[in-house]
Amino acid sequence: MTLIEQLRAVNTASAYNRAAGFELLAADDGKCELAIDAKPDLLNHAGVLHAGVMGAMIDTACGFAAASIVGAVVASHFSVNCYRPGKGQRFIARAEVTKQGKRQLFASAQLFAVEDGKDDVLIAGGDVVLLVA
Repeated sequence: MTLIEQLRAVNTASAYNRAAGFELLAADDGKCELAIDAKPDLLNHAGVLHAGVMGAMIDTACGFAAASIVGAVVASHFSVNCYRPGKGQRFIARAEVTKQGKRQLFASAQLFAVEDGKDDVLIAGGDVVLLVA
């Protein structure tokens, strides 16, 4: 089984990821791309992507980026900055490991909204500290 197949199996095994509809597009060499389609269950009262979902996407994308280097990881800390409302038809998180230590990895991600085929719009960013499991 290839690395991407293994990580997709992990993604599918997560009940939250399945419910949200997380789609692992790519993960290799400390990078990851994760996407979801907008659906009513993921939106807040104002009709935009819920900040909790934004955080989950950033956390998950960073986790898969780290896992592509060291295998199983768990988050010990993460932070999210919401830059603008999450309005779009599809959302894509792009993550990258920025520093790898013996027991910790540091990763960051940016979250983009896509609407009507326009250029991706940056809506959030964040950082995650991960521990080798």
